Amino acid sequence: MKTVVVSGASGYIGQSLVRALEPNGVDVRTIGRGGTSDATWSDEQGVADVLSGADLLINLAGRSVSCRYNKRNADEIFSSRVETTALLGRALARTPQPPSLWANASTGTIYRDARDRPMDEKNGELGKGFSVAVARAWEHEFFSAPTPVRKVALRMSIVLGAGGGAINPFVDLARTGFGGRMGDGRQMFSWIHISDVVRSIIHIYEHPEISGPVNIASPCPVTNDEMMRQVRAALGRRYGVPTPGWMLEFGARIIRTEAELVLKSRWVSPGVLADSCFQYQFPTLESALEQIAQETPRGLLPVTLG
Repeated sequence: MKTVVVSGASGYIGQSLVRALEPNGVDVRTIGRGGTSDATWSDEQGVADVLSGADLLINLAGRSVSCRYNKRNADEIFSSRVETTALLGRALARTPQPPSLWANASTGTIYRDARDRPMDEKNGELGKGFSVAVARAWEHEFFSAPTPVRKVALRMSIVLGAGGGAINPFVDLARTGFGGRMGDGRQMFSWIHISDVVRSIIHIYEHPEISGPVNIASPCPVTNDEMMRQVRAALGRRYGVPTPGWMLEFGARIIRTEAELVLKSRWVSPGVLADSCFQYQFPTLESALEQIAQETPRGLLPVTLG
């Protein structure tokens, strides 16, 4: 792998990818909205030129879902995913030397609220609601693009890592004494460490037999109650006040987000990664949180409000 194109490189996952690839001699090209990108979304031919001769395209573009799902935000969430994916499909179709793999972000939230069994790529049942509708439209646009390249939809679970991702709100809750279970605490929490996100994408590139949807998740999900217990333990906090569902709904309105983000039971099983013998650096939540705690500064951490 010599050349990789990353769209959405300014986000937490994109920045982590760039930091991991460039020191290993990989030429990283970017597609985005700013002038520092090698190509911008407003220049389709420029996107095609950047893609030409690359080995791998990783599309991570999409507005954060940590917001209220009013019409304006919902439209932005939808268009920022579907329209950018459609543009990449058109650009790839006119690229003389397209990459061999197009890995496109998706989400484990595409599956139904599951408390009875895990959802893998073969037997997982898709859910209902706005988040699922966005994910289905996103993947439909991706897989229907008429391009001669291998395609993998990265159905990512909650990404945890120091310095960003989804961990900051949980750390703040634990440090302020509110790090107890959320709702009834029995909802499943599927997660993956940021290092294993990067490593799984490289693994997929190196295994040409992999295509279609791939669940990017740890093999060891936990309940919300257990997750918060382990967060407290990693931070040296013995007790945490539980947060009932009604309070989460109320609080979500104040900070302009949706309680679904923590109340939905996400039980995502990484069947494809397991079958292809992917080796996790952080397979357990305890190991992941231990590493994150070592690199997390004291005090309250910044949290982006919707």
